[in-house]
Amino acid sequence: MAGTRKRSSVELGHDAFLDIVANLVGILIILVVILGTRSQQVAQEIKAQSQVSNDDMAQLATETARAAAAREASQQLEKQLAAVATELKSRQHERAVLNDLLGVAQAAWEAKQADLDEHRKQAVQLVAAQAALNTELQQLRGQRSQLEASEAPVVSLEHLPTPMAKTVFGEELHFRLKDNLLSVVPVDRLIESIREDFQHRVNGRDGTMASQVGPIQGYSAQYEMSRQRKAVSSGGRVGMATQIQLVGLVIEPLKEPHGQPVEKVFQGRSMLDVELAGRDPATTTITIWVYPDSFASLRKLKEHLYQRGFATAARPLPMGRPISGSPNGSRSSAQ
Repeated sequence: MAGTRKRSSVELGHDAFLDIVANLVGILIILVVILGTRSQQVAQEIKAQSQVSNDDMAQLATETARAAAAREASQQLEKQLAAVATELKSRQHERAVLNDLLGVAQAAWEAKQADLDEHRKQAVQLVAAQAALNTELQQLRGQRSQLEASEAPVVSLEHLPTPMAKTVFGEELHFRLKDNLLSVVPVDRLIESIREDFQHRVNGRDGTMASQVGPIQGYSAQYEMSRQRKAVSSGGRVGMATQIQLVGLVIEPLKEPHGQPVEKVFQGRSMLDVELAGRDPATTTITIWVYPDSFASLRKLKEHLYQRGFATAARPLPMGRPISGSPNGSRSSAQ
């Protein structure tokens, strides 16, 4: 019984060991299965990741190629833009040059047009003047026919005596006759004012000086005087003397027109009557500076002065030239 118990114990222990070994083997098998399954999953994941990376690389290569192509295309566009900008600048310069040429051409065209308009205007004026002359000619022919048909009337002519001219040495009054306006020219008073002004300004210095005096009775005088010391001979002796000489003199009114109408002068109580009052006709000469537009009035004025006993001296002046004097001038010749 004891032997039976011992054997049973050994068998029980052997069975337990076998159970343990069997359990361990089963665990190992399970672990191997799990490890194999896990290894397969890891291999699949690695393979999947490898496939994803290859796709990404392929896509990256594609994008890189597209980027390179885009960069090259951008560079080409930049070059084209630079060429277009250069061409645009050149076209703008050409446009500016063409605008300048257009402005010059337009100005020339306007000048030619204005010249043409002026010629047309002159032509119209000439045609109008010709028509007026033709009309006047017809009128004159009609008057001539009437005169030839009528008896010639007796015409009485009035004339002024024309005595021999003589140089003026007495008192001389100056008048100006322009635009049929008569005005007094205060020559003597202006010369006296020039003398005083020159003595005040020269202050003992030699040389030439120009100045202006007036206004006196509406006239001013611009003058130029010279003062210099020079050697002179007197009685066989030579000495130094101061010479003062009038170089030039211009007398003008302050404004134009200036004076009193001649027709009003003949009506009495005029400025001419004031100037002639108390003067002796035998020793007074009237000098009249006259312009071409007043020659007819000069004739009437000379008749008026002749009736009052005054001799007159006419000094014709061209239009636009003022009354002037110089050391080489001549004295008036009265009639």
